[in-house]
Amino acid sequence: MTGTGAHHPPVAATATLTGVGVGPGDPELLTLKAVRVLVEADLVVVPVLDRLAADPATPPGRAETTVRAHVPADRLRRLPFALEDRGGVTARREAAWDAAARAVVDAFDAGARSVAFATIGDPNVYSTFTYLADGVRALRPAVRLRTVPGVTAMQELAARSGVPLCQGREPLTLLPATAGAAPVAAALAGPGTVVVYKGWRRHRELVDELRRHDRLDDAVLGCGLGLPDERIGPVGPDDELPYLSTLLVPARRDRRGGKL
Repeated sequence: MTGTGAHHPPVAATATLTGVGVGPGDPELLTLKAVRVLVEADLVVVPVLDRLAADPATPPGRAETTVRAHVPADRLRRLPFALEDRGGVTARREAAWDAAARAVVDAFDAGARSVAFATIGDPNVYSTFTYLADGVRALRPAVRLRTVPGVTAMQELAARSGVPLCQGREPLTLLPATAGAAPVAAALAGPGTVVVYKGWRRHRELVDELRRHDRLDDAVLGCGLGLPDERIGPVGPDDELPYLSTLLVPARRDRRGGKL
């Protein structure tokens, strides 16, 4: 029973919602556990832009593309989210979270015992899964919530570019560009590696900060990691970036083991 007094069918004690990290895009980066959970799930749900959800011709998103090799179409379902909404906690965004949570709960009420939400990267790192999980928990507290970690974009970019993320005593700072210039500037002024996600519309501001801290030449930019149109290389001021971009700014290192 919810706070409104409405009655709902009981959910089996074994009903489980699992956020599954499927990596940045390369299907080979799924862990063995991620594949097993996806294969065993009664239903696998994937995010899609809400403005495109009504069009059946909408191509699959990155998470859906990654899991299609392991999950048949009849066990896949798209859940619309306001992924492009940059206004904070807007009515549009909350409506999408609520609708997605209801869709998952409806699947449990219809008999599903395991639902997996496939998310790029890791489900505990800037993931839509956390909002979905909160909504499902509010509607059905009996549902168990689990996560399966996934390879993050910063790990993939470090591997592909040959730039270690951190050594010795170096700190590692991960930030979304949407946090604004001040947190990024503070991190760049420090001694460690800085990773910035979602550069997109703030790319030129980021380039200005890199120049100001004399860290532009060492920075590496990754876009579309693991996809056919991926790009990995130096940072340019006029780069046209997708929303899912990764900027890696390594710590200054003068000699081997210097940070031990």
